[in-house]
Amino acid sequence: MKVVIIEPLGVEESKLMEIAKLALSDEVEIVYYDTKVTDTETLIQRGKDAEIIVVANLPLNADVINGCKKLKMLAVAFTGIDHIAMDACRKRDITVCNCAGYSNAAVADLVFGLLISIYRNIIPCNQVVREEGTKDGLVGFELEGKKFGVVGTGAIGSRVAKIADAFGCEVYAYSRTKKEIDGITYVELDELLKTCDVVSLHVPLNADTKGLIEKDQLDLMKENAVLINTARGPVVDSEALADALNQGKIAGAGVDVFEVEPPVKKDHPLFGAKNLIATPHVAFATKEALVKRAIIDFDNVKYYLEGNPVNVM
Repeated sequence: MKVVIIEPLGVEESKLMEIAKLALSDEVEIVYYDTKVTDTETLIQRGKDAEIIVVANLPLNADVINGCKKLKMLAVAFTGIDHIAMDACRKRDITVCNCAGYSNAAVADLVFGLLISIYRNIIPCNQVVREEGTKDGLVGFELEGKKFGVVGTGAIGSRVAKIADAFGCEVYAYSRTKKEIDGITYVELDELLKTCDVVSLHVPLNADTKGLIEKDQLDLMKENAVLINTARGPVVDSEALADALNQGKIAGAGVDVFEVEPPVKKDHPLFGAKNLIATPHVAFATKEALVKRAIIDFDNVKYYLEGNPVNVM
């Protein structure tokens, strides 16, 4: 059995191989590539003899999937699988497993990092104090008492909701599946957008959520509202969000995700928007989360080899 780790997973090689070998038997051959490439031919060359490929957020198109003739299982070291050609995997009966849960704490942390940075003007404060300035014009807001909306109450959204409640927020939620969570009131999406001072997005990318927040939805939001997107870029219409920010229809936004994986072009519409803080898809990436992810991913491989696959998508 040959397992190919087709790209770096953000964990130093010695630690990664220790995790892999702890989960797998000595009969499994493990090949590790410590560089990230994106061209189809090289990816096929790397994976052509693999029965199992371990991948993070590197896009694997249908040509790559079909070019890896021996492939039986994809261990995706990521929560979302929208970067994987799932139709090709299903056609060939390739098992695809993800790593849900590894980044719950990491993503929730960044939500509040972005939000508090906006609310308390941390970036401009850092700049002005270095220029012998004062707090004039930079007095911010506190979270206590604000109406906080969570769109999608999966594991990450639920954690964000609980933290918002701990901050003293009045928490609202919209989700396809409702849960019994103390302190949360479920409402329809339009009502949430009209009501909340903060809207934080936590939905997967699929046909139902692509373009979930467009001009019409942004027009419903309050002028003092802040939008946080740590979900997926295409969930929000970037041009509509940039227009809403520049026209003062909403007060600010924190964005960690875009239509493409970073590097993002300098002329992206959001980079010219007012009151926006952007990060390069880093929400999931903490030292602790990447180790958790590797452990889950190689456990997925172990359970697959034992005939009891878990986290199957």
